[in-house]
Amino acid sequence: MIIGTIKNGIVIDHIPAGRGIELYRYLKLDELTCEVAHIKNADSSKYGKKDILKINEIIDLDFDLLGYINPRITVNFIRNGERVNKIHPPLPEKLQDVVFCKNPRCITSSERGLVHIFRLTDRNLGIYRCQYCDTRAERTKF
Repeated sequence: MIIGTIKNGIVIDHIPAGRGIELYRYLKLDELTCEVAHIKNADSSKYGKKDILKINEIIDLDFDLLGYINPRITVNFIRNGERVNKIHPPLPEKLQDVVFCKNPRCITSSERGLVHIFRLTDRNLGIYRCQYCDTRAERTKF
């Protein structure tokens, strides 16, 4: 399979297999007018299988979201057909409106306009807790 070469854009690589379409939707890549390719279940010598997103335009990305989904994700920035920068987004210290508190007694359940904020409490296990009620965030699909 041949996917066109990117002149100026972004390649999001090492997305866990099967999660690329969710990331595509969350990043609202369907709203772009440029070419976007989603490669599903590509072979990976490091991880077995992976998804890849190729975006033929430089756009703003939510690095907190990418780091939360999986710190293995690689973001490659392409200019004039050459990779000019490579980033591995780390687990963010804080997440805002990425995950939502499931505790019915949390203030976020009664105050509709309140921002859902989770803080990283265990970097090794990737555990986040609600800033308001300390409920552990559930790792769910986007």
